[in-house]
Amino acid sequence: QVQLVESGGGSVQAGASLRLSCIVSGRTFSSFAMGWFRQAPGMEREFVAGISGYGHRTKYGDSAKGRFTISRDNAKSTVYLQIDTLKPEDTAVYYCAAGVASHSDSVVFQYSYEYDYWGQGTQVTVSS
Repeated sequence: QVQLVESGGGSVQAGASLRLSCIVSGRTFSSFAMGWFRQAPGMEREFVAGISGYGHRTKYGDSAKGRFTISRDNAKSTVYLQIDTLKPEDTAVYYCAAGVASHSDSVVFQYSYEYDYWGQGTQVTVSS
C-alpha cells in the first residue's frame, strides 16, 4: 500500500521561506514521478511543480516559477518543495502526489489525472 505523508507547512509571515517534505512508502520511490499541487479556498487544485524519477527533469506551474524549487532524495524516499519569499497568495493546502513512471527519468507529470497516489495535504498560511 502506497502512502504519502506531507510535513513542513505552517503559518508564516510574508517574505519567509518554507520547505515542505513528502515521504513515500510502499513502493520503490524512484519508480514514481513526483509532484506538488496546491488548493486555495474556493479555487481549483493547481499544479505547482513536478520532478522525474531520478530528479534530472523538473517542471513548474506558471505561478511557481522563480520562488519554488522541487527536489527529491531517493535514498530517503522524500520529495521536497522549497518556497522562498512567501506571499499571502501562496496560502493553500499543499498536496504531494506520486505518478507511476516505471523508473523513467524523462517523465514529468503536470496534470492531476496523471498522478496515482496523493497525500493528505499540509496547510500553508501566509500573513501580510
